[in-house]
Amino acid sequence: MEYRSLGASGLKVSVLGFGAATFGGQAPFFSAWGSSDADEARRLVDVCLEAGVNLFDTADVYSSGASEEILGAALKGRRQQALISTKISLPTGRGPNDIGSSRHRLVPAVDAALKRLGTDYIDLLQLHGFDASTPVEEVLYTLDTLVRAGKLRYIGASNFAAWELMKSLAIADRRGWPRYVAHQVHYSLVGRDYEAELMPLARDQRVGALVWSPLGWGRLTGKIRRGQGFPEGGRLKEVAHWGLPVEEERLHRVVDALDAVAAQTGRTIPQIALAWLLGRPTVSSLIVGARNEAQLRDNLGAVGWTLAPEQVRQLDEASAFMPAYPHYSYRIDKAFRRLNPPVI
Repeated sequence: MEYRSLGASGLKVSVLGFGAATFGGQAPFFSAWGSSDADEARRLVDVCLEAGVNLFDTADVYSSGASEEILGAALKGRRQQALISTKISLPTGRGPNDIGSSRHRLVPAVDAALKRLGTDYIDLLQLHGFDASTPVEEVLYTLDTLVRAGKLRYIGASNFAAWELMKSLAIADRRGWPRYVAHQVHYSLVGRDYEAELMPLARDQRVGALVWSPLGWGRLTGKIRRGQGFPEGGRLKEVAHWGLPVEEERLHRVVDALDAVAAQTGRTIPQIALAWLLGRPTVSSLIVGARNEAQLRDNLGAVGWTLAPEQVRQLDEASAFMPAYPHYSYRIDKAFRRLNPPVI
């Protein structure tokens, strides 16, 4: 296993982390992802730890807290081998204060997460989304208090826009409060929007990317082929329905390129897609999920080798996209590129 620093912090995380959203399987959304019980979860955690994976990611909304409970149980007796990342901010009830990142919400939500996880500290707490109704100063002061209390060790964000993340970092710097060291983002060969603005920000501010859904909501598993659509009898169609939209021809173009590189390397399509991401700037870790041991072991095979430059070029070209204004100017105009070359 390879390890990288998480952003500007001294924390070393495995380049593949395990996403525990498949634990619990409560409600239609999460049951479509997976429904691992305590015994299955412990076996998957066993495989991860044996392979050197040290980062385990969950959230309070995953199966209404069951994911955190099952993960905590699976790590019982070996907590020191693992880094636990969880997320807070999305609604966990119908009350007006059951959502967001206010002090009123964060303090008890962290205590509740600690109880479900069976631990007295969280290695990385991430805000699941930007709370526009709560002042950034209130959010960061509260997080600083929780860090000082020893309940949190590092903080991060997830699904923030660039201006939201930069505003938070600037205020943290000005007040001497902890900075977000990680940003959990969607990034894949069929979802490269992260590169336009968030990646340059992450490189400049040294914020590590934790990539969620690196296989494009299951579209890059090799199960979708041109002219065939989603396979019958599986969960892929249901899960992909919740994901970010992908233009059909672009998806097939990427899968064709993945097929070609897989044939050249003898690797599986998911391994190729993950290896491509591991070569991108600012990426600290890819959060991979698995419903069973076979899927997990296949994903773990993405580590320990690299794509050849020509293979990277094939995948780059197949997945190329034109970013929105003003970013496209720096892609297509030489004068703009001289002023501010794109990160990629």
